[in-house]
Amino acid sequence: MATLGGMVSLWSLAVIAFERWLVICKPLGNFIFKPDHALACCAFTWMFALIASVPPLVGWSRYIPEGLQCSCGPDWYTTNNKYNNESYVMFLFCFCFAVTFATIVFCYSQLLFLLKSAAKAQAESASTQKAEREVTRMVVLMTGDHTLLPLEGLCGLQPCHLYVVFNKQFRSAMMKMLGMSGSDDEESSTSASVTQVSKVGPA
Repeated sequence: MATLGGMVSLWSLAVIAFERWLVICKPLGNFIFKPDHALACCAFTWMFALIASVPPLVGWSRYIPEGLQCSCGPDWYTTNNKYNNESYVMFLFCFCFAVTFATIVFCYSQLLFLLKSAAKAQAESASTQKAEREVTRMVVLMTGDHTLLPLEGLCGLQPCHLYVVFNKQFRSAMMKMLGMSGSDDEESSTSASVTQVSKVGPA
């Protein structure tokens, strides 16, 4: 379960980056990201996490006690055994780190380029400049979180924590889902209008 949570978290970071790229950069034109698409992304996240965490249960690598011997993790250490640990570790590195990291870097770099061009075109707009700073900070934190995630204990909650802390729209949606409403509603509507940078072209 710990491995599954970690894998879900890693893939969630990649899926969030992909969703932001689709919504803001609009590579598919006027594609609208609907609730069904969000559910499909969640399903893919769990499917990829299961692909990564189930193999040790069926003979490709294995789970062994680690740390204080009160939890288990994949066998990263043993080599030349019948479980083919080496190939499993390479699979995890390529599938769960390299692919997700490349997705995050590509999607957020495209988003930053678009936002910087919009900020340059609206140099006098304080709200656009603020949005650029906030998104840049979010990109740095999300990329850094992905890099450090395998070393963190609460890995399953990190993407949610980042978005609750730094994204007003996400925080407002979470509050509404819990049956609460706060002052973030007005701010989130302002943020929504600011982040539609794809509609702004350079002068």
